[in-house]
Amino acid sequence: MSTRLVKLTVLTDFTCANCCVGQHELLNAVTYCQDTLRLPLQFEIEHLPFRLINSTILPDDSKVDKTDFFLTHIGKEKFSKMSDAVSKWAEEKGIPISFRGVMSQTIRAHRLCQKAYKIGGQAKQIPLMCAVFKAYMEEGRDIADINVLAELAESSGTMSKDDAIKFLESDELEKEVDAMTNEARSKGITGVPMTIIDGKWAVSGGQSSDVFIQIFKKLAVAGVHSAPSPFSGPVTDAVLVA
Repeated sequence: MSTRLVKLTVLTDFTCANCCVGQHELLNAVTYCQDTLRLPLQFEIEHLPFRLINSTILPDDSKVDKTDFFLTHIGKEKFSKMSDAVSKWAEEKGIPISFRGVMSQTIRAHRLCQKAYKIGGQAKQIPLMCAVFKAYMEEGRDIADINVLAELAESSGTMSKDDAIKFLESDELEKEVDAMTNEARSKGITGVPMTIIDGKWAVSGGQSSDVFIQIFKKLAVAGVHSAPSPFSGPVTDAVLVA
């Protein structure tokens, strides 16, 4: 049986708890489909940046308490619902996501993750993405801090701490990260995570691994050809990208 290459493009932002949830669920689904189901699929994953909070909402290099930020910008009721849902998921999965720490701009983290992809594709980018999410969502660390990011770059095998500091102190990939976010918004994307499959179908929100597994099963049945669509109807919260 021929193996189908599935290209997954994930738009994400580190300030987004649902993006962290979605990252865990997507990677679990990919691992399950490859190692347990042994579907004839090969996955190529690329994460693209999306900045939910621009500098008009949170000025560059400023830092505010996460809880205070959410209470101010989305209100007590919405924040309570969001934190309850995230806490329930975190307890079920045994992953200590919390809203402690500071809210700060994510452009440096995005730049570093784009650099990782340029250096070594998903083999470099995914470990760094996981390290950044863990630092921010589980440990409450400030991922706008150059030294924090440099430590994560080194520990995840992206590059040495000194090389990471040199990169982060430059403006390399800054324009590119902003352009990627602007392009996504120009296509009508206003929220993340958004997982685009083979450049044709998109699944929005932090979906469960079961949702992705069902999609991947259909892709495997459809074979190596991407047309016609393997979906009998709309994918959960899906939109046509192209």
